[in-house]
Amino acid sequence: MINESALLESKSLRDSVLERTDVLDRVKALSLLPDGMHVTTATVAAYFGVSVEAIRQLKARHHEELSVNGMVTLKGPDLAEFKRDVLSRCPGNYPQPRSSLTLYSRRAVLNIAMLLRDSDVARQVRAYLLDMEYLARTQPVEAPAAPDAVSLDDRIDQRITHILGKTVVPMFNALIETSGEHRKELIALRAGVQRIEQRLHQHHQRLKRLEGVRDDRPSIGVMAAMDAMNGRTFEGHMAKLLRRDGCTDIVVVGGHGDRGVDIIGRTADGRRLVAQCKRFAPYLKITSSDIQKFIGSAKVLHSAEVALFVATCPFTPDALQLAAETGVIAVHRGMLEEWAAGEPLKILE
Repeated sequence: MINESALLESKSLRDSVLERTDVLDRVKALSLLPDGMHVTTATVAAYFGVSVEAIRQLKARHHEELSVNGMVTLKGPDLAEFKRDVLSRCPGNYPQPRSSLTLYSRRAVLNIAMLLRDSDVARQVRAYLLDMEYLARTQPVEAPAAPDAVSLDDRIDQRITHILGKTVVPMFNALIETSGEHRKELIALRAGVQRIEQRLHQHHQRLKRLEGVRDDRPSIGVMAAMDAMNGRTFEGHMAKLLRRDGCTDIVVVGGHGDRGVDIIGRTADGRRLVAQCKRFAPYLKITSSDIQKFIGSAKVLHSAEVALFVATCPFTPDALQLAAETGVIAVHRGMLEEWAAGEPLKILE
């Protein structure tokens, strides 16, 4: 088995296990900010039981590696936006950063666990990672089945059918014919076995449907890529999608002095367009108050003919109803995934 020091010394080995962020929660709970994706330097230090200065020194030594894996420092308009959209949802005693704020994704926190030497929590995380890596390397790999071969699930299903339908049920039939005293009990048992057989078949068919390939499902990774973006990058990506669908004069105006919208421009047929872009965690929701703020900016200040509210999370029912009543197009996570995967927004046609 690989020694723990290998993770400390080998970047390639660290890179190979960076997707296993679930290991963090196995060792200790990691409290995320309200955006559901980031933590601060102070939170990272508390998680590993070290000083804030120790994390800052580690950040300075491995800045490039950590940045690739989700560490970002917000300043200026990006920091102001994060304060407004995320830190405003924190308790009132949460310290408000003045000039900059460094944030870490779960992937970056896992990266720190593989670099931090003097932390018992970090050592436990590395131990879990090495155990998983060892199991992955030593687990036997099954040879792929021939195209016309019967799958393992099918063989199991056939075996169940044989045992229950061809052996157990006939046995009950024979017992029922020769037994008078326990006839009712045997009939009930036979019925129970037949119900189990039916449920196993239903369960198997359900699994086959769930595991089947769907041609209408968007490409894997579309939303994961957008979830990893910061606010400014996400706005730029939405601008690219608008241009892709024929919109013109697209300008990203998000930030200080944006008057409540992030993108302005015109649709392919010349209608004035404005968009608000919110990159929130998938479990959060856009509320009716968010829509109300956007309505004033879009309709009154910008005289929008097409108003898009784009979010990486769902909308509450009240928010959807208000959007429908006021002509705002609510582009929720599901619709955004289809749009980003290549499906044009009908409102832009």
